Amino acid sequence: MLLTITTTHVPATDLGYLLHKHPARVQSFSMSFGQAHVFYPEAGDERCTAALLLEVDPIGLVRGRHGLQSSSFALEQYVNDRPYVVSSFMSVAIGHVFGSALGGRSKERPELVEQPLPLHAHLSVVQCHGGETLLRRLFEPLGYIVEAQQHPLDEQFPAWGESWYFTLGLAATIRLRDLLSHLYVLIPVLDNEKHYWVGEEEVEKLLRHGSAWLARHPERELITKRYLRYQRRLTRAALAQLVRDELPDPDRSEEEHAREEEALEERISLHELRLQAVLEAIKQSGATRVLDLGCGEGRLLKLLLADRSFESILGMDVSYRAIERARERLRLDRLPARDQRRLKLIQGSLIYADQRLAGYDAAAIVEVIEHLDTSRLAAFERVVFEQARPGTVVVTTPNREYNVRWETLPAGRFRHKDHRFEWTRSEFEQWARAVCDRFGYTVTFQPIGPEDPVVGAPSQMAIFQVQRRDPA
Repeated sequence: MLLTITTTHVPATDLGYLLHKHPARVQSFSMSFGQAHVFYPEAGDERCTAALLLEVDPIGLVRGRHGLQSSSFALEQYVNDRPYVVSSFMSVAIGHVFGSALGGRSKERPELVEQPLPLHAHLSVVQCHGGETLLRRLFEPLGYIVEAQQHPLDEQFPAWGESWYFTLGLAATIRLRDLLSHLYVLIPVLDNEKHYWVGEEEVEKLLRHGSAWLARHPERELITKRYLRYQRRLTRAALAQLVRDELPDPDRSEEEHAREEEALEERISLHELRLQAVLEAIKQSGATRVLDLGCGEGRLLKLLLADRSFESILGMDVSYRAIERARERLRLDRLPARDQRRLKLIQGSLIYADQRLAGYDAAAIVEVIEHLDTSRLAAFERVVFEQARPGTVVVTTPNREYNVRWETLPAGRFRHKDHRFEWTRSEFEQWARAVCDRFGYTVTFQPIGPEDPVVGAPSQMAIFQVQRRDPA
C-alpha cells in the first residue's frame, strides 16, 4: 500500500520541512495493523518525492480482532486486498505519521505551511465502486487534475472485463495541509469500508479535517455517508453542522451585504478613512510585526505591505474564499521574494485559541466584532487579549447613533445584514474599559469620519495598549 507525494517547488527538499521527515533517512513507525515506513525515492533541488509505505499484517489483524466483521467465507479475513489497496489504514497512517503537516505546523519553515506548492499525489491502487466518474466527482471540484488508470480483473483473461481498482494521480498547486486533509477524508470514501468501528468521534474528525472545503463540495452528502459508513444518525449530525450558517453560500451573502454597506458609506469614503486611521495608530505604536484579524480581501494588508517598517504581517480570515481573493488582490505569487516572506495568509477563527497569533506587536481588528454573536465575545476577548496578547490592539466598529444620518437606511436597521449588534459610543467605551480591567490594557478612543455634534462620527476606534504582562 503506497502513497507518494512529489513537488517541483524549488528547493524541492523543502517538502521534508513540511512533513517533518528528513529526506536522507528511512523512518519506520509501529501501527496497530502493521508497520508504516517513510522514505524519499528522490530528493533534489528541482524535484523531491516522499513515500509512505504501509505493511499491513492481515493475520495479526484477525487475531487481534481489530474491528473486522465476520464472514461466511472462512478464509476471507486472511485472503483479501487489505494489504495492497489504499484504504482507511492509509488515512490512519497519514494522521499518525504526517500529523504535524496535516495540522499545518512546521517549526523550521512556518512560512511554507500556507504556501501553495506544485504537488502530485500518486496512490498505487485504490478501490472505487463508481469508477473513474466517481473519482472525478470527488477530486475535480477541489481543483485537482485527475489521472485514473483502471486495472483489468486479470490481464490474461481480458474477457472478464475491468475491475474496480485504479492507480490514481492527483495534481494541483495547493497547500500540503489541504492535500493531506483531502486524502485523509476521501480515501475511506473511495474504499467505502473503514477497518474500525465508527462512532461519535468520527463526526468530529470529519468536521475537523473537512471544515475548510466539505460544506461547499457538490458531493458532500455522499462523502459524509460513506465516511460514516452510512450510519444515519451520525450522517445527519455531521451534515447539520456542515450546512449550519452555510445556506445560501455565506461568502456570497457576505460579499453582497458588504457591497451594500460600502455603497451606504461611499459618500464620505469612510472605509478609506478607517483604514488610514488604523494604519496610523499601528505606526505610532512602533510595531514591526502586525496581525490583520478578519483581513477580508486584503485592503489593509496592501497598505501594511507598502510600508517597509512592518517586517512581518499575518492576515487571517474565517472565510477561505476571502483568503484566496486577498492572495489574488495582493498578487502574492508575483511579489518579490522579500515581500512574500513578510506576508502570511491563514484561515482561522477569532473565537478559538490559535498559537499562530502569538508573538506579534500589534493587531488590527477592523469592523469585525459586530459580526460576532454577543455570546461569543468573551471567547474573542480571550483569544486576542489573553492568548495572542499583542502590545497594541486597534478595534473599529460602527457607531449606531450615526445611523439616523444615513438617508437610505431604514430606522432601526443595522448597516450590514450580518451585523449581530451595533454599539453606541458609550456602549463601545463600556465594553473596551471592561476588557482593559480583565486583561491589563489601557485604552484611548478616536472618532473616524466627519463628526456630527449630536450623534458623533460614523465609525469609532479603540486603541488598546498593554499595561502589564500578566492579565488578572
